[in-house]
Amino acid sequence: MNKKLLGLASMLCGLALLSTTATAATTLRFAHPAPQSDLQQVLAEAFKKEVERESDGELQVQIFPNGQLGNDAQMIDGTRSGIIDITLSGLNNFTGLVPEAAAFTLPFMFPDHEAAYRALDGKPGQQVMAKLGEFGLEGLAFPENGFREMTNNRGPIREPKGLQGLRMRVNNSIALNDMFELLGANPQQIPVNELYTALETGVVDAQDHPLGIVVSFNFNEVQKYLSLTNHAYAALALVMNKQRFDSLTPAQQQIVRNAAADATRMQRSMNIQRSESMVQQLKQKGMQVNRDVDTAAFQQAVQPVWDKFIEAHGKAMIDAIQQASAKDSAEPQS
Repeated sequence: MNKKLLGLASMLCGLALLSTTATAATTLRFAHPAPQSDLQQVLAEAFKKEVERESDGELQVQIFPNGQLGNDAQMIDGTRSGIIDITLSGLNNFTGLVPEAAAFTLPFMFPDHEAAYRALDGKPGQQVMAKLGEFGLEGLAFPENGFREMTNNRGPIREPKGLQGLRMRVNNSIALNDMFELLGANPQQIPVNELYTALETGVVDAQDHPLGIVVSFNFNEVQKYLSLTNHAYAALALVMNKQRFDSLTPAQQQIVRNAAADATRMQRSMNIQRSESMVQQLKQKGMQVNRDVDTAAFQQAVQPVWDKFIEAHGKAMIDAIQQASAKDSAEPQS
């Protein structure tokens, strides 16, 4: 175990000792990377409320927002080791464990939210959850960040050539790195909690995130242009330490699963409902917003990204996602 995890373990052991001396309840430590103003915190609070209510207080949930327990990779490692009980993180952060899950992050995979939900809540998503079990994680649900949009300080992005030369912050998604590099940008991986400063100081001059992250991290203060490209869907994964989950009674396990499903439905719905108001909010704060994006040109330009994924991982997961996400899919939803 590295020094950061040892320090985290020491701090959380102290918190756990306080919890057990105060009450006989089981305390679940829930970590996520977003600020308290973000819908990830709203989801965590809804999950906490339902779990504590339905368990009659036998289960307590302690929330650690804003990356208090580390960055995404550290929180996932902490959850696998049992230092953290529950983590909410971008699905892209789990593709090192389940490489085929990167198919969900391919550019222009989903035309809308409902198509993404059908795939994530259907067999393809269940396959990813089952695979996570091999790495000490119990998959609970797939909330969302939503569709990724582009912001920058140079001008509106309407077609692929608009990305040429941009120093673009990217996450660790191989597909998105490949996409931005293919389109002539200079992709640079920077943790989200360091991104505001990187944009402010000019280390990068562009980034892509769903609207909720743009708002909650105040990127409008350091970015002038917002282009509604909807170029990739960003799912979140809500996971729990498998050993911890297995230690709960069957009734408690069901309470946790139900709370995860209910909180996810609420968070997804709120995210969709708030999308347009977030656009207007960013406009009022000075951002210039454009919707006139040549989606067909982007889709054609990024085809090599799909080809590279298929060469590395095959086409089975892509086919499964496309079948499950189709409007006429008879796939049962969880």
